[in-house]
Amino acid sequence: MAFNGTWKIDRNENYEKFMEAMGVNIMKRKLGAHDNLKITMHQDGNKFKIKESSTLRTIEIEFTLGVNFEYSLADGTELTGSWNMEGNKLVGSFTRKDNGKVITAHREIIGDELVQTYTYEGVEAKRIFKRA
Repeated sequence: MAFNGTWKIDRNENYEKFMEAMGVNIMKRKLGAHDNLKITMHQDGNKFKIKESSTLRTIEIEFTLGVNFEYSLADGTELTGSWNMEGNKLVGSFTRKDNGKVITAHREIIGDELVQTYTYEGVEAKRIFKRA
């Protein structure tokens, strides 16, 4: 339940390079790097409700750990995959519908921050959030 709450983006590490590897055009990369993302998370057992609000879009997602679901990124990339719990870390594996390549994501609480780590085609990026 440590994930519960509202988290506001504080900083990014290597995020533009990650978006470039994903094939996101330069205009969307610039917007994405400064999207003012806010994530509200609520966990109830194995079920999660997440609201992502940014300058690009607002979306609500509900998922159950270990159950595949569909999701689209802000740039329109469509994915299918699932989140699982590994210790205190949320670990996601998502397959792009357009090319079959896999994106992995980890969410964990480190100190007072929510750290999201993404990996695609060997490029790793982090987005670090503070409680709002």
